Amino acid sequence: MAGVAVLKVFLLLLGFVLLVKGADFFVDGASGIAKKLKVSTFIIGVTVVALGTSAPEAAVTIMDATTGSGDLIVGNILGSNIINILLILGVSAVICNLPVEKSTRMIDLPFLLVTSALFVLLGFLGNNSFSWWEGVILLVLYFAYMAYNVVFAVRQSKLQLEEAHTVCAIEASEEVSVPQQVNGWYANLKLKYEALKDKVWFLTVITVVGLAMVVGGAQLVVDSAEYISVELFKIPPEIVALTVVAFGTSLPELVTSVSAARKGDVGIAIGNIIGSNIANVLLIGGLGAVCKGTLGLPFSTEGLVSGIVAFVAAVIIFVSSFGKKKCLGRASGIIMLSCLVAYYAFIFLNLYVFNIY
Repeated sequence: MAGVAVLKVFLLLLGFVLLVKGADFFVDGASGIAKKLKVSTFIIGVTVVALGTSAPEAAVTIMDATTGSGDLIVGNILGSNIINILLILGVSAVICNLPVEKSTRMIDLPFLLVTSALFVLLGFLGNNSFSWWEGVILLVLYFAYMAYNVVFAVRQSKLQLEEAHTVCAIEASEEVSVPQQVNGWYANLKLKYEALKDKVWFLTVITVVGLAMVVGGAQLVVDSAEYISVELFKIPPEIVALTVVAFGTSLPELVTSVSAARKGDVGIAIGNIIGSNIANVLLIGGLGAVCKGTLGLPFSTEGLVSGIVAFVAAVIIFVSSFGKKKCLGRASGIIMLSCLVAYYAFIFLNLYVFNIY
């Protein structure tokens, strides 16, 4: 038992290392490719990055839909969406102002609101389940949205990177400078890394490797934390599911968005969350419903409550983006984090005190 515990702690630490370094590689690669293609980092974030960071949710959905009851799918989707906005965008906004482009305010955010409401409506009106044909509707909407982004990226390919990229940009000297006390081999390695970032093949490699590190690190963290919580500290599985698992499947979005905000790539930070939430609802929800076939994808009362909270979270960023500065600032971040605390407080009180549902 002691040996297993030590191993789990080691794997937990290793998972966090993979998450942090993988996010750095992933953001460097994705933003570099965007610059090469003269495409907005938001477009890269809402498509490539969002799909990559939604991999954990996709894996849970396919496994549970094909081999299990499907009870985890809706909760995983909605729980991840809530954490994506209230925690990840909240933390990112506290770190750095996140400007929201006009096209995002007028198209992407309203689309997120509509799809979030549609997901709850279909589940509620479908006798607390999603039929396979409803899954098809969700998938068609997702591929239509992706097609729009591809067309928009092509039209934008001749333009320079969006002006929001410079808002929180880190000084170039800070990016390439090497501390005086660092040995020569480290300085040379860092300089070679910066030089290689000018090559498309290298940017592609670090993007793929970074994504693999993020997803793999997230899995290590979830598995290790779940074992430590349940086996060592005897925390009830319900609490672990509401915290460790929900938080764990959103770790890729968290580390990627925070890393992007810290590096000044605010387009990736916002695009990652919006794109990931849309992918969760339409792509992953659609796949779950289709995989369940005639059995239907379960949609419980807990799903209804969480769906409403996820919709309200989307409303918060939509309203905040229309402020005077047209960005998500520190005040918006604090509001989001406060709402997350209130949501989890309600969950725990319902679980142990009120037992509303």
